[in-house]
Amino acid sequence: MKHWINILIGSLFFLNSFAQLSRDMITTDFVRYERRKSFDKNMRERVINAAFTQPLTNTTEDYYKEACWSISQFLLKSDIIEKGFAKLFAGYGEIDNSTKRAFLEAVYGIYPTEYKKEISELIGKETNTRLFAMQALYLYRLDPSIINATQLREQMVRQFPKYQSVVLLQELEKYLYLHSSFNKQETPSIIQLFQYQKTTVQKMIYSFQRWNRDYPGLAIVQNADGSFAKDSTGKILVFEQLARSASDLPYFITNGSTPQGIYSIQGTEISHNNLIGPTPNIQLKLPGEADSLFWNSPYDSLLDPLANYLKLLPETWRNYQPITESFYAGKAGRTEIIAHGTTIDPDYFKDKPFFPLTPTMGCLCAKEDWNIFNGKFVQSDQFNLVNTFLSTPGTTGYLMVINIDDQQKKVSREEIEKLVKEFEAINQ
Repeated sequence: MKHWINILIGSLFFLNSFAQLSRDMITTDFVRYERRKSFDKNMRERVINAAFTQPLTNTTEDYYKEACWSISQFLLKSDIIEKGFAKLFAGYGEIDNSTKRAFLEAVYGIYPTEYKKEISELIGKETNTRLFAMQALYLYRLDPSIINATQLREQMVRQFPKYQSVVLLQELEKYLYLHSSFNKQETPSIIQLFQYQKTTVQKMIYSFQRWNRDYPGLAIVQNADGSFAKDSTGKILVFEQLARSASDLPYFITNGSTPQGIYSIQGTEISHNNLIGPTPNIQLKLPGEADSLFWNSPYDSLLDPLANYLKLLPETWRNYQPITESFYAGKAGRTEIIAHGTTIDPDYFKDKPFFPLTPTMGCLCAKEDWNIFNGKFVQSDQFNLVNTFLSTPGTTGYLMVINIDDQQKKVSREEIEKLVKEFEAINQ
């Protein structure tokens, strides 16, 4: 049987020129009404229910894993799911690490408070660093006090005495002690960030987000000449993006929410992944994911990678630790974070603050609205973002993800227009 995860992680092929593609060519049967109904029925009945009603054995474990991936992506709850989770907790010691990871991701994303006892029992025996981190994060979210953070760190040191040589555990330690203060810290000057672009002379995409990724952000494009992309009336172009993964695990965990920081833009591609859809996506690289490709501007071989990374930022930003999330996420092993569209039925998330946007496995996901009868998009911020980026010469540049503050609401056009107007007033 073809694994369900293959639907979630399809292959990609290269798109040579966005100009060769018109919006009328972008169509997919996957968004049609009957196809969505069939997909949902298959997922619930065959992928999840059929798997979880079987005993957990060596021959059924893969089905349990695929069920967990679906549960996590679509944020599903049911009595059958909870019974399946009980079997997975009971058989945790006998299952593969990949199954454990899918299971813990689903638990973290869907049941944030229900499994404290079970996770507390698992963490004391955990020998895998990534799984330990996921368990520690679950318990820390329930109790973010300094006392609990210290206890979790002490447990990490006992179980992984060489933790300082493991980037992922270093980031866990940083998260336990600093995360609660980071989201209260003032973000450095965005205007200085805009001004500093003239040192790289690279096209830039800025994706402005909230610390609480339940709330959508907005992306804007700064051209290589320093100007911002605007419409025919002179109004700045903004593109709605969600930087929240389905699980909303932190930035250094694979499939966690999109890390803050700098990404290298390496052109566009079209995905074969049904859930991403046929709208061109923007290919991104993390530092450490593809060192030779990341640097679109001069690299100083006398400096280490972090120092070169920080050179892409004004001095006022270089001591601001949150902007290095993408750097350390790459060192911790995260890959394949891109900016893409979505064909997922938004009704799965109609009770969430980010509706009608849809979460991902850690990418930046733009808003797309599809016609469920003819398979064409009605409106696509992804199409417009890619088109805007490629409307000036060049297919490379940098993208920066920035949490501007911790307001519990989506980022507004007015906030971004104010920043751009202030920048333009200074640079007239």
